[in-house]
Amino acid sequence: MFQFKQFSVDQTGCAMKINTDGVLLGAIADADRPATILDIGTGTGVIALMLAQRFADAKIEAVEIDADAAQTAERNFKASPFPDRLLVYALGFESYFEQFPGRKYELIVSNPPFYIDSLKSPGAKKTLAKHTDIDFFEKLIGSIATHLSANGYCWLILPVAMSDMIIALAAKYLLYPRKVINVHSYTHSVAHRVIWGFGVKKTPEEIFKLTIYREEKIYSEEYVKLLQSYFVVF
Repeated sequence: MFQFKQFSVDQTGCAMKINTDGVLLGAIADADRPATILDIGTGTGVIALMLAQRFADAKIEAVEIDADAAQTAERNFKASPFPDRLLVYALGFESYFEQFPGRKYELIVSNPPFYIDSLKSPGAKKTLAKHTDIDFFEKLIGSIATHLSANGYCWLILPVAMSDMIIALAAKYLLYPRKVINVHSYTHSVAHRVIWGFGVKKTPEEIFKLTIYREEKIYSEEYVKLLQSYFVVF
């Protein structure tokens, strides 16, 4: 059980536990007063819960292909202060969109699996949660482009090494990078993650740097400020 300031997250049955990537995405993903939000691959439901806290008027739907994780997310949603605005579907995003082809969202977020063509993790659940292939991203980006509203935002967090591939796929489906946040462990270290904010409309790209630690085991002021509304320790 992970205790946040306004809700708790049970991680039972989830291969991917709460991690820095997820909470960064939940704190950063933004849109102009979104009324409809979709979290693809919700896992424990933590990102959806963070967005429910931030956007008090939003209806949030989440999809999760792992049935056990989907049940955990559902429990977390029901136990939260926002149960009427959160709904999880135990489906992969492709099946979900086949069932609801007309749905559009003003904000779509995903912390997707990203180990492409690498050694598979031991255990089926971790493999499902962490590993994927290029075809997966082709389908993911194509589906997001189809279901993102004209003024909407899509946010993804991925390793830096995948940047060229993601930019190419986004361009293919007429999604344009509007915000790019390079995530560094320390000021002097190279970026290890990129948080992408894509939109349907082409606008000047804004590039930012986010540093997690000021020094070993001491968080940076920007990281604390970003997560102080959520983390009890801040």
